[in-house]
Amino acid sequence: MTTHITTLNNGLRVVSHRMDHLETVSLGLWVAAGARHETEAQHGISHLLEHMAFKGTATRTAQRIAEEIEEVGGDLNAATGLDTTAYYARVLKGDDGVALEILADILLNSSFSDAELDREREVILQEIAGAQDSPDDIVFDLNHASAFPNQPVGRPILGTRKSVTAMTSSDLRGYLAERYHPNAMVVSAAGAIDHEKLVRHVEALFGGLAPGRAGGEVRAQYVGGVSAYDKPFEQSHVVIGLPSAAYGDHDFYAGQVFAGLFGGGMSSRLFQEIRERRGLCYSIYATVWGLKDAGMLAVHAATGPEMVDELARVVAAQLRALGDEGATPAEMQRSKAQMKAGLLMALESSSVRAEQMARNLLTHDRLVPAEELVQLVDDVTADDIRAFAAKLATQAPTVTVVGSGRKSLAQAKSAAKLFAPSLVRLEPTGT
Repeated sequence: MTTHITTLNNGLRVVSHRMDHLETVSLGLWVAAGARHETEAQHGISHLLEHMAFKGTATRTAQRIAEEIEEVGGDLNAATGLDTTAYYARVLKGDDGVALEILADILLNSSFSDAELDREREVILQEIAGAQDSPDDIVFDLNHASAFPNQPVGRPILGTRKSVTAMTSSDLRGYLAERYHPNAMVVSAAGAIDHEKLVRHVEALFGGLAPGRAGGEVRAQYVGGVSAYDKPFEQSHVVIGLPSAAYGDHDFYAGQVFAGLFGGGMSSRLFQEIRERRGLCYSIYATVWGLKDAGMLAVHAATGPEMVDELARVVAAQLRALGDEGATPAEMQRSKAQMKAGLLMALESSSVRAEQMARNLLTHDRLVPAEELVQLVDDVTADDIRAFAAKLATQAPTVTVVGSGRKSLAQAKSAAKLFAPSLVRLEPTGT
């Protein structure tokens, strides 16, 4: 298996990883343009642009785009995140040229017709409505908005009914010209791929793009607070968030190991104490994520409205215990093993490999070998975990409760006071 990187004259990078045992190839184009790069007036435009890319070009209708990729047995998709948008495909060996040509066409030649925009706008409005009916989506959107209020990072990726309704074809073309520069793009492929052939094809399709410079992005500033939604559901969804490390910080991997032993699996402290010993919920987990300027740890559980207070008390108690006593050697070993297994198993997928290479280049300007990531995990010590937990216990929390009806806000405030009472912002940022 071999990995190669080539940079075109206009700054676009092409990376590939050949996996000799595969008969398929995953490839795509990743752009350093996501929800965090939008102005308030552009809220949701990254996601809308991703949808509209598939709705017809100068030479292909939306139906023809779907037919061409499926005629070779492939699939085509896209995804919008906070800091990137990705357009990707998976096809059989030898059909990578077909997929790449379609991807180039939808990105370089989209028609953005008013009729298609009107139809797709309705699709996205239904997507937004669906999210507003889902307590899982509501609780995380509100929690994120409370953690990063009045900032692009804290806004829902989908946009709002008002912002999406206001967008025009001209807005899409303007955002495309503003953000989709070759020096902010990576074409990445993994599987049954020939690098030199890939580079020649990318050069022919994208080599004419002129380099450019997009405007800066608003730096993320964690604030924290409480939020709630007073519509009752069958269960109460609780998210407890705390500021964590950005991906370039020294303790980023300590945060990953901490999240694993705190609430990352069936052997984690939260699962054992809250689910197994007390029966307070069916599922509880902790995750941690990081951008280049911010990060956050989030604990999520769904429980009965009458159990929210006790559940929050146990989470706070377990956090304090880890800060005071640290993790046991067995907990450290299990969490590290889970992390390393998850990483290495995922990289056996060509799709994951292609995405990881693209993200490495966009965020680190280099490929980070799996061996280096494994070593970073292994280097985390029990002292690192104790210090990380102790620091979390001194940070302003972000607590959201959805599903307890009119009790939701009071429960969120009560839970927030369990963490760092002097730092809690009790003015709700979402109701």
